[in-house]
Amino acid sequence: MITRRLSLSTEGEDDVIDITGEVQHVVDESGVDDGVTVVFVPGSTAVVTTIEYEPGLDKDFPDMLARVAPQDIEYEHQKAWHDGNGRSHVKASLVGPSLVVPFEDGSLTLGTWQQIVLVELDTRPRQREVVVQVMGEERNVEGTE
Repeated sequence: MITRRLSLSTEGEDDVIDITGEVQHVVDESGVDDGVTVVFVPGSTAVVTTIEYEPGLDKDFPDMLARVAPQDIEYEHQKAWHDGNGRSHVKASLVGPSLVVPFEDGSLTLGTWQQIVLVELDTRPRQREVVVQVMGEERNVEGTE
């Protein structure tokens, strides 16, 4: 098993960042042929999921979350902490902080239009760390057993 950390800067609420290439790079460097990778974002106001990363869904996905947890209602979190991001916590709890993606022959088994994304839900820009763990069978190096 190997663990790597990706460092990302977000622009704040509703920023959707495609991290598929970075996750594939970790798998490539791992020396593992077949297995799974876990992608996890520490924190309670960002999420990791899959989506077709294109301009329409880049807008539709945050808009859907805004309908579920709108800005213009009162949140108990806001009463306690006065930080204005109660909706951010609610939205993050719906999607979740992690994702497991299998890979075969060193390639993530994503669909043609499926990318791994980090979605920032906090109300301000943030510096995020994404933890990527790779687990599986090591590649067979020619001439060794």
